[in-house]
Amino acid sequence: MLLVTRKDNEDGEGLLRRFNKMVQRDGILQEARRRRSFISNREKQRQAERRAARRRRRQAMKLTRRR
Repeated sequence: MLLVTRKDNEDGEGLLRRFNKMVQRDGILQEARRRRSFISNREKQRQAERRAARRRRRQAMKLTRRR
């Protein structure tokens, strides 16, 4: 659980900005989005394969552009 205490002479915007920064750093929103729906192990594997294929394609495009 995140706890953000107000510093002396800190306005509400600064407090909110610090809170948002901490939430992003801890990855809380990413975790909530990931847990929003069930994904089977096979689907996770397919997603990983698609990401790897995309990475390979992008790397190949970079190499062909240099020549």
